[in-house]
Amino acid sequence: MKSFLNKTAVITGAGSGMGRYLAVLLAKAGCNVAICDINEEALAETSKMVNHYNVACSTHIVDIGDKEEIDALYKEVIQRHKTVDLLFNNAGITVLSNFENMPEKDWDRVINVNFHGVVNLTRKFLSHLSERPEAALVNTSSIFGMITVPNQSVYHAAKFAVRGFTESIAKEFKGTNLQIHAVHPGHIGTNILASAKREESSPDLSLVNIVGKNVSQEEQGKIFRENGMHPSRAAQIILEGVKAKKSRILVGLDAKIMDLSQRLTPSHYQKLWPFLLLPLFVFRRHLRRPISGLPK
Repeated sequence: MKSFLNKTAVITGAGSGMGRYLAVLLAKAGCNVAICDINEEALAETSKMVNHYNVACSTHIVDIGDKEEIDALYKEVIQRHKTVDLLFNNAGITVLSNFENMPEKDWDRVINVNFHGVVNLTRKFLSHLSERPEAALVNTSSIFGMITVPNQSVYHAAKFAVRGFTESIAKEFKGTNLQIHAVHPGHIGTNILASAKREESSPDLSLVNIVGKNVSQEEQGKIFRENGMHPSRAAQIILEGVKAKKSRILVGLDAKIMDLSQRLTPSHYQKLWPFLLLPLFVFRRHLRRPISGLPK
């Protein structure tokens, strides 16, 4: 896609993190936005940031895991904006639990939001997007759609599914006006860990394996957020990937390293991580800061 100017984008999970900054950066580029989230207060903050720019912005409180709400969202967006050129399926949640102790309702909830939400939104907007002169469908998977760790089985299942779904339909639409992208973010400083539901009966759910400390979930979330790439920088990489028509967008050097390690040693890649990732945490401090010049 050559330019976002005068286009219209639908962005889910726009109340915080990458979704918020996708909306802000698109608006800065002259793109109208329909921002969606389940959190009304957070979405209002994003809308306030977007309104620094002279573009049309509509807000939509929606549960992406509910198909009826997705149907209603499509009608609202088309009624307000008339056309849609980009769809960013970015919303995501997780549950901190091993598989054995995870309640079935929690499993179903994550799958409904992280995978079925992507599928249902894609199905709803696909015909419209394919009729546009130039359009993009951008589905967020994860590095957890490429590699695995314990106690994230439901998140892995959903993100591997998003990856497979996206790569398959990308082949179906190859050579058309609709470009399709699978996004694999690495460690991005978002609130996903702080807001995750935690199954207390599951053993070994501290972030010892991630941050080396046995602390509260609130503190874990803070450590995770403050030590990841700032979401504005992640959003910038995603948009650059869309402009460059990259079918797979790896966000962050850690994502690229993990992708390479699982390709080289599919059965033993985790043994390489301490040697490969430790220097990364030392030298990427500048990436933790937001892009300058954006509204707060």
